[in-house]
Order: sequence, then C-alpha cells, then structure tokens
Amino acid sequence: MIDSANRAGYAGASVSVVIAAAGVSRPTFYDYFEDREDCFLATVTDVHSNLLSQLEEALRDVSPEQATEAAIGALVTFAVNDPPAARFLMAESTSGGAAALALRDDGIARLAEALETACEGAANDARLVDLDARLVIGAVYRTLARRLRRAETALKATADELGAWCGSYARPATERRWTTLRPGRRPARSRHVPKLPTQEMPDPIPAGRPRLSGSEVAENHRRRILYAVAKLAAEEGYAAMTVADITRAAGVDGRVFYRLFSDKEDAFAAAHELGFQQVMDATSKAFFAARSWPERCWEAGQALTGLLQENPMVAVAGFVEAYSAGPAAVQRIENIHAAFLFFMQEGLMQSPGAANVSRTGMEAIVDAIFEVIYLQARQGEKLKVAAMLGPIAHVWLTPFMGVTAADAFIDAQGSGRNPRGR
Repeated sequence: MIDSANRAGYAGASVSVVIAAAGVSRPTFYDYFEDREDCFLATVTDVHSNLLSQLEEALRDVSPEQATEAAIGALVTFAVNDPPAARFLMAESTSGGAAALALRDDGIARLAEALETACEGAANDARLVDLDARLVIGAVYRTLARRLRRAETALKATADELGAWCGSYARPATERRWTTLRPGRRPARSRHVPKLPTQEMPDPIPAGRPRLSGSEVAENHRRRILYAVAKLAAEEGYAAMTVADITRAAGVDGRVFYRLFSDKEDAFAAAHELGFQQVMDATSKAFFAARSWPERCWEAGQALTGLLQENPMVAVAGFVEAYSAGPAAVQRIENIHAAFLFFMQEGLMQSPGAANVSRTGMEAIVDAIFEVIYLQARQGEKLKVAAMLGPIAHVWLTPFMGVTAADAFIDAQGSGRNPRGR
C-alpha cells in the first residue's frame, strides 16, 4: 500500500495494484482487509504508531528546553531512514478521504501530546517554543512532505533549519501565550474581501430569455459546474463525488459537462484554480495597500482569513480536499505555497535577527499558516478562520520581529491602536 499510494495516490492504489505489488492473491488480501480503504487506514495507523514510538524514545531523556528540537530531529530522522513510509504518512495520507484525514490529525495530536508532556515541569525561566505543538508537528510534516515528493535526499540539514525556525518563537515558559490555537476576537471585515461570495451558483438561463450567444450559455454552464464541484467537495469530499452528482447539483446535462471538462478531476482543477486566483487577488491587494511590512502582513492576513471565513467552500476545497484530486492539484498547492513565500521576502530586511530566517524557515512559516487554515477548514461550516488572525500573525511575524515586538504589534492591531514605531 505504501509503494502503490506513493506512486499514484490513494486513487491509484487499487486492490489490484496493491496485491500485484505485494505478490499475494486477492483472497489473501481480503483475509486481512475489507477493502482498499481499510488497508489504507490500517497502513496510516501502523506507520504513525511506529513514528510515535521513535518520537517518544527521542524525548525520553531530554530537558524541556530541548524537547521541540529533539522532536523535530526524530521526525527528520524518520524521513531519512524510511523515505517511503514518511512520504506515505506525511504526504499521501491526505489523499485518502475523511477517515484518513481524521487518522492523520489524530496521529499528529498524539505526537504533539508527547511533545507537550516532555515540556512539562520546565523552570519558570526556561525558554520554550511558544507555538501549539500540533502546529509544530503539522508544519514539519508539510515541509518534509514537499521534499519527499521531490525525492530529495539531503534531508538531514532540514532538522537544524527547522529547529532554528522553532527557536525563533522561544520565550520564558511563564510568558508563553500562543501554545493553544484558540480563536480570538474576529477582526473587522477587510475592505479587500469581495462584498459578494466569490463562488455562488449563477441563475439558470430562463426559457423565455432572448437568445444568448453560445459563449454566454457555455460560461453560465461552466460557472454552475464549478460551483457544484466546490460545494460537493466541501460537503461530500472529492473522492465521494461523481460526475453524475456534479451535473445533478449544477442542473446541467451530462453532455454539457463533457463538452467543458474531460472528467471530475479536470472540473475540480478549474474550481481549485479559480479559488486560488480569488485568494491571491484579495491577499495581494491587501498586502500592497499598507505602508510598513508588518502592517502589510496584517492586512494580507485579515483579507485571507476574512475571504475564507465568508467562503468556506474555498477553504475546504483548497486546503483539505485538493490533496485527494491527484498530482496536478498537489502541484497547484505547491504553487500557492511558493506564491505566499513572496510575502515573507520583505521581512528579511526588518531587523538584524531576521537575517537568520532561512529559506526553510520561511517555508515552515507558510506551512504553519496553512496548517492553521487546514485545521479550521476541517470544521466545515463551523470554521472560525477569521478569528485565527492573531495566531497566524504570530506565526508570520515573530521570526522576523522577535517575540516581544511581534506581540506588541499584534496587541496594538487587536485593540485598534497603531503600533509604536510605525
């Protein structure tokens, strides 16, 4: 299963493919597993259990101050020693649908609990990382997953770079305030978020309406299909929806669908790309509307979280279900990640300490922000991503500004006052 999923994702890891790779008969497969999903989930559980044992061993004799660095080292060592298993767990497990995502999240929570336990009993002045442990583990998963997909071999140096990134959030144990991803007060609505939903179902073409051009009819049908794809992906999951479901929800004939798209993956790709364009349009406009770099980041974060809050389908389709839609969708996610790195570049000039933020550190910042959004998007209609602007700003700004200056800036923004030194 590990080999098959790494080659073609969950969708390509059929029972036939798996038994051929395993060299066993179909009856033998069904002696152990009910179906492909059962095998996939059992594999996620098995690999996570192995990683948890290694993490606990790495944390056994370290001090609280060393715990986060040791945990990161254990994750990287796991990836170095067993790249196929690490890729399956950290990358391909996200393609297996709702049950696999639940196992992924539960596994990360267990790893985070082990890390939190290792940090207990620290002295008041001990310097500990001021991040939710789930965020640390999730960000490291994403950073390593990207490298494992590219079959990179020089992973050992990543441990030091990720350790330095986490170290930029260290502060005395009694002063930590961001160790729980707790929603704060929802900020004011960004003026860069469109007033109307970015994805909504266009009205059907009335029978008595004057004749429209072929391109106008096609565009109406296309927009209806894209809305239906995003809605179904958010509500039912990408893997579960079919072309028949899409055409039914869109109110179009199957022949209309196949004139516009080759299959459901093609239709999802178009919906995903549209969502990406809308996110980047709002975020980049907000970023360039402010003067100083911290203000730009805050404005961009406010627009990003506000747009996703008001358009939960975009959040779920783009940050959760896209991983199930094949290699092309994963590549679009990587493109989004690269685009967000642009917002980090100016931060390198903010202070002398910012020069220590490596390329890997900036990638980890984006990965941690994406993990916050992902965790909120997993809440469905109950998501509170706009209220997570404070934690997102902490992740974004602290490595560049330092914990004290970043906190002062975030507090000033939250209270409606301008930060000192603007």
